[in-house]
Amino acid sequence: MANFVLVAGAWLGAWAWDDVVPELRAAGHGVRPLTLSGLAEKSGAPAGQQTHVRDIVHEIEGHDLRDVVLVGHSYAGIPVGQAAERIGDRLRRVVFVDSNVPSHGESFVTAWPDGRAMIEASMAATGGFWAPLTEADFAGQGLSDGQIGRLVGGATPHPGATLTEPAVLGRGVGELPATYVKCLLDGAEPGPDVAELLRGEHWRLVELDTGHWPMFSRPRELARVLLDAVGPGR
Repeated sequence: MANFVLVAGAWLGAWAWDDVVPELRAAGHGVRPLTLSGLAEKSGAPAGQQTHVRDIVHEIEGHDLRDVVLVGHSYAGIPVGQAAERIGDRLRRVVFVDSNVPSHGESFVTAWPDGRAMIEASMAATGGFWAPLTEADFAGQGLSDGQIGRLVGGATPHPGATLTEPAVLGRGVGELPATYVKCLLDGAEPGPDVAELLRGEHWRLVELDTGHWPMFSRPRELARVLLDAVGPGR
């Protein structure tokens, strides 16, 4: 049995995994979807990027979880990658779902050379938060109107400090046992940083023919990918 810890990306909380959790539990695994500080039911809590790293580490260590499959979607890949390094031999595998990956000393906005101004303008207009997307922003991502409605209705403003603080890593994430899930409607190829990591011996690529939010658009297919990532028991 593995223990899945599921962390969704910007604007989202544990609720984003509602359609994935039953598939993992039916296969006999432990599952803990996690809401990061400042989001969803934790809105209002102050949060920086290292707060989110601690959220994840505390969830794992506080519940004494072992054989952890740590899953990070989109923005959450950055704190998840750092937390994976810090939990040591509790980790079984990391799964990055169409996500950013951390690089020591770099922030989320560092990887957005064309979008940094947009994000920072949003933060300036909303008191330090990144405003959620609108319905139009989800077009072309393989989502039904109902799924888009759930995303828009459940999203909360994202704490800006988590996007601008730098990652802190003791070693490169290339040494972690990792699966990278590329969602093809959001771009046919991983970014150059991920492509370089995939050339290493510890990372493997899985492609899904869907958009950036597969926990909504293709939850069963995503669950199968996560189950495949478990691999043989130790």
